[in-house]
Amino acid sequence: MSAQTTPTRSGLRVWTPAQRFALVFGLAYLVVGVAGFAVTGFSDFAGMHHDKLLVFSVNPAHNLIHLAMGLAWLAAAPHHRPAKAANLVFGVVLGLVTVLGLLDGMGVLGMSGLADPDNFLHLATATLALYFGSLAAGSPAEREPAAAL
Repeated sequence: MSAQTTPTRSGLRVWTPAQRFALVFGLAYLVVGVAGFAVTGFSDFAGMHHDKLLVFSVNPAHNLIHLAMGLAWLAAAPHHRPAKAANLVFGVVLGLVTVLGLLDGMGVLGMSGLADPDNFLHLATATLALYFGSLAAGSPAEREPAAAL
């Protein structure tokens, strides 16, 4: 006698787009924060001297912000509502950081003026985060397997 079972879905396939985005960008920001510390070390924490990580200016304060954002995104990723909220919050914050960077108001983090690569990266991340926190967030109902007939 065999028991009839319905297939279950598990793993990342059942995560909403908001959750997947939070996971991917959480990991990315965590890696960037760690790589930044490998370049800058821990001294002159918020100093005006900035090292380069690829083409981006970093200092320990900037690295710490990347680590904190990465950890927050990763903490929010396992659940839909927190992931969606984190995406929206970081989208708004990074949008504001972009505006301040364009106006040369973020020198302490190494962003200086219109042509700074950080501004373009923050603008792209803000746009994607807002998108995956709103229009493309998905819903938990989409994760449920179809009912067996």
